[in-house]
Amino acid sequence: MRKSYFKLLLTLLFALSISLVKAQSYVGSTVDNYSGVHSVLINPANAADSRMKLDINLFSVSAFVGNDFISIDLSDISKFDNGFDFDTDAETNPMDNNNFFGNIDVLGPSALFNLNEKSSIGITTRARAFFNIHNIGGELYEVTSGDEDVDNFNVSMDDLSGVVHAWAEFGLTYGRVVVEKDKHFLKAGATIKYLAGAGGVFGFSPNLSANYNSTNEALTTAGNLNYGYTSGFDSEEIDFADITGGFGADLGVVYEFRDSDNWDENPYKLRVGLAVTDIGAINYSGTSNFRYDMNATIDANEFDEKDLEEVLADNYPGSETLEKTKFGLPTAIQVFADYSITNRFFVSAQGALSVKKVSDIPVSNIINAFSVTPRFEMRWISVYSPISVRQYDSSLAWGFGFRAGPVTIGSGSILTNLISSSSKSADVYVGLKIPLYKVSPY
Repeated sequence: MRKSYFKLLLTLLFALSISLVKAQSYVGSTVDNYSGVHSVLINPANAADSRMKLDINLFSVSAFVGNDFISIDLSDISKFDNGFDFDTDAETNPMDNNNFFGNIDVLGPSALFNLNEKSSIGITTRARAFFNIHNIGGELYEVTSGDEDVDNFNVSMDDLSGVVHAWAEFGLTYGRVVVEKDKHFLKAGATIKYLAGAGGVFGFSPNLSANYNSTNEALTTAGNLNYGYTSGFDSEEIDFADITGGFGADLGVVYEFRDSDNWDENPYKLRVGLAVTDIGAINYSGTSNFRYDMNATIDANEFDEKDLEEVLADNYPGSETLEKTKFGLPTAIQVFADYSITNRFFVSAQGALSVKKVSDIPVSNIINAFSVTPRFEMRWISVYSPISVRQYDSSLAWGFGFRAGPVTIGSGSILTNLISSSSKSADVYVGLKIPLYKVSPY
């Protein structure tokens, strides 16, 4: 039986975040001069003139989840040891246009190595999954999730959309120094990716209204809804046994203003980068696309025993077609600036802006974010503490992380979540690698 993907994946992502918050994350470390192969994930030009002679990633995993509907008190982590219950451990803020989002990124065996003084190559393997729901009425979400304590409501939703998509990547990165003159240093790079799509599910409506009567638990809806999924996709058991191929790319440049010849400590005063990541899409043939007329009144209790697909099929007239559907990657603009206060103390600013609109369905999209990160950096150790502003979250996210030789651990939000009684997002990361550093030429 096909499950209600949106509710299921949201639950899984929150559970994953809470279970790992005690351990690790990654936000804030990619600007580190010794982050190696991880730095090419935000800008492939970082591959060139790397401080690494050879950097081999063994295994890294990151998870990010957030919303503007549910807030959780994570200040006492021990209370979640026996599990998490949305009804008792969360506070809700229902609006006409709530948003839910999350992603999981697993970096498998990967490597970055230098061809010569000007050129470097990176090889990456990744498995990724994105989840987005935008502009859904929070009270409607509660009713469809089986909440029995919802009061009367009337909501109108414009550009309601949702998507779940999972895929793997096999990337080849080339970075090169293109300008080296006086104090000016410019690098450029590109990553070409082969995409192996595991499939996805999506839904959208340009306008959908809902009215709920709590007395008789009647839900009246009006509008139209498109709902579809790729052949054989099951969000409970995502596998890559039946993949669909595609291609993607990252492009980037990095400029450095260098006022020092002390390479062993730090050669630049200012470093800035610009990249466009996740260009591309995966075309799935044989996608089941359902179009429903949502003008009807139903018993809301049906959501207690049926999943979304069953409720739609049993109560709303619709049609099904098999189509070729393009699932877009979460294309984004990545920018950063890194300023050297001393040879070991830095402060960086990073921004990530989604190129995709929430109405571009089906397409995954990142959450716009901006962070400022002070950092202490040496060859074998780095310590950083990012402070971030994230879309759909009115409060700042404050994190902490470190790199100690082969291990990277941290979080872009762990300090905030440990002291705040109202957390709406969480991110975690841990990585293990084999770093071989360059020997100073001086």
